[in-house]
Amino acid sequence: MTPETVIGLGTKAIEVLMLVAAPMLLAALIIGLVISIFQAATQINEATLSFIPKLVGILLAMALLGPWMLTVLIEYTANIIASIPMLAR
Repeated sequence: MTPETVIGLGTKAIEVLMLVAAPMLLAALIIGLVISIFQAATQINEATLSFIPKLVGILLAMALLGPWMLTVLIEYTANIIASIPMLAR
């Protein structure tokens, strides 16, 4: 296996990781921003106020986009397994 192949596999793994994690991270980011604006407007300084809404948002994102994320992971894994004979040379 050449260094270029290893770098290519690592790059693709990072791309899939970011693609699968992005919906949950974006949900948490948007909910956190909305809660922060609410806290600034009402002058409520409670650090734990955003925990439950973020958790619910992440679970909702997982429920809605879970099948798509699973499909991306299955396709990536199938491609890696199918390329094992070519990589072993």
